[in-house]
Amino acid sequence: MRLPINRSIRHRIGALLAGFTTLAASLTLATGNEAAAAPRTTTSAMAHVAAMQPGWNLGNTLDSTGADETSWGNPRITQALLRNVKSQGFKSIRIPITWTQHTGPAPEHTIKPAYLNRVREVVGWALAEGFYVMINLHHDSWQWILNMPGDRTGVLNRYHTLWTQLATTFRDFPSAKLTMESVNEPQFTGSSGIAQEAQLLHELNASFRDIVRRSGGNNTTRLLVLPTLHTSSEQARLDELANSIRGFNDPNLIATVHYYGYWPFSVNVAGGTHFDATAQKDLTDAFDRVHNTFIARGIPVIIGEYGLLGFDRHTGTIQQGEKLKFFEHLGHYARAKKITTMLWDNGQHLGRNSFQWSDPELWGQLRSSWTTRSGTAAADFVFSARSSAITAKTISLNPNGTTFTGLRHGSTELAPGRDYTVQGNQLTLTAPALTRLSGARQYGTNAVLHARFSQGVPWRINLITHDQPVLASANGTTSSFAIPTTFRGDLLATMEARYADGANAGPHDWTSFKEFDRAFTPNYPGGVTTLSADFFAAVKDNARVTLTFHYWSGAKVTYHVTKSGGTVTGATA
Repeated sequence: MRLPINRSIRHRIGALLAGFTTLAASLTLATGNEAAAAPRTTTSAMAHVAAMQPGWNLGNTLDSTGADETSWGNPRITQALLRNVKSQGFKSIRIPITWTQHTGPAPEHTIKPAYLNRVREVVGWALAEGFYVMINLHHDSWQWILNMPGDRTGVLNRYHTLWTQLATTFRDFPSAKLTMESVNEPQFTGSSGIAQEAQLLHELNASFRDIVRRSGGNNTTRLLVLPTLHTSSEQARLDELANSIRGFNDPNLIATVHYYGYWPFSVNVAGGTHFDATAQKDLTDAFDRVHNTFIARGIPVIIGEYGLLGFDRHTGTIQQGEKLKFFEHLGHYARAKKITTMLWDNGQHLGRNSFQWSDPELWGQLRSSWTTRSGTAAADFVFSARSSAITAKTISLNPNGTTFTGLRHGSTELAPGRDYTVQGNQLTLTAPALTRLSGARQYGTNAVLHARFSQGVPWRINLITHDQPVLASANGTTSSFAIPTTFRGDLLATMEARYADGANAGPHDWTSFKEFDRAFTPNYPGGVTTLSADFFAAVKDNARVTLTFHYWSGAKVTYHVTKSGGTVTGATA
């Protein structure tokens, strides 16, 4: 579905700010050495957060910035939806809530009773289903809270009045099940730098904690969730929050960050087509930092959102096997580091009416990762060219601590030695087996195998017959240009764009590899590869651009496009 809010852009901004900023926070935010002295939370707080695993986000609903919860295309929340989510195995639910359009004018900023009652109703339903529930101020962060550097008094007043009303409304809700999060993805504009932004977030978190605690009732001991700046897992941001928690001296606080993966892989740009060693290290480094800064010192952590940013456009933006490896590893490493995770779902995963998963294979991997590891492989396909005789093919297995136990085609167990061999982690499919399974060798997937391991979910391997794709000349406009493409069973991985002098062309001109599903998109049923208006907007006029299409079989095909005003011509190389 098309998102009303481009989450990927907001996360990129946060990542860039975090990555390029080196200024240290000042005043009470001090240094990482002081963070080491952060107070331990109670054992019950750690147990509470552990019991929240796994979690799910009810995204793009109560957090929509339109007139009501259906404004971004999702249906109204029902008890049946919450009951179904619970039956899937989720233990906690984060209910993002945007309040901006449901409050009155300053200085009271009174929440409209109908909306507040609706939130109360949904929270009540979730609690009745046995969920641990988290509520927050969500897109308020970029609607008005971000103006705090230039309007500190106005923003603080509005923030105070909102949380005062919410604390009063929910103070008698059970403290064992309902948690409150101060603000989603805090960010600021017009600041003097990262040090001021860290201090402003510290003030917001301090204000939030004081208001909730002073409201009495169950709020005096309720677990409260505090984010880092940009919900970043960069060490400096973690240290800032750890120092805030140390200063609060409150045993019932939870730290939160978000994780959407290594950015080039997460959106499929700059050649980030694989969950490779770099992408894996980004994940393990982030979780290690979170664990060492907080959990090792007794402070529980929730990753309040996780996923891949490419999902905002289409869950197929990231190649299926690489996607599955990412989620398998994330689930494993979160368990190893005792981090509770909450899947971001804006409706692109679990159907809000159908209660069906849009990608059952992804769902199976997610569910399995909560309790165990699964074996994977270097790829989830094996290509054989129809123009050549079939030969044996080898694929590397990633057992991930499991043991390979066999290979199946449907319900038929393939025979080791005859159909395949395994030496170490190298699985070789024999030429006779590939010939038999490929049948008439039509282009595309001829057979589906499943490598089975001693635990976890099997790993699917598609046997694909292909030949090099064929592209044809075309004419079009910058707003509508499609290259006729006979894919011949192959699948597009990425596209490079360069000018004649070798300089990078198109958006993201720091890399020749363009962003999948944003600059270019394959349409397999339609037999075309489209180039977007955004791509041509960043291309020089009357300068020939050489495109290199990289396919998963390893094939590369070049093509030329030239923009002249609003028209585009394309020709084979």
